[in-house]
Amino acid sequence: MKILLTNTFKRSMKKLHNNQLPKLEEAIKQIQGNPYIGELKSGDLAGVRVYKFSIFNQLTLLAYIHNEQNNILTLLAFAPHENFYRDLKKQV
Repeated sequence: MKILLTNTFKRSMKKLHNNQLPKLEEAIKQIQGNPYIGELKSGDLAGVRVYKFSIFNQLTLLAYIHNEQNNILTLLAFAPHENFYRDLKKQV
């Protein structure tokens, strides 16, 4: 499975501390193993899935799109819940 990262996702990754990065990588592996693990959104975010995980007791959401035909996983963004969906709507 090919994984693509959006610029927003890359910028967010740069802001992580070294001890937080393994938690994100673990979440990506979970999604890669089962792309349907995230909750499918509707409305403005139709087609986007959101996977919830925690980084040191803080709930973090990771938004992605899985293209079944080409077997491509596009990682859109990840952040704490605060204003996550509002910011994601602007991006999508």
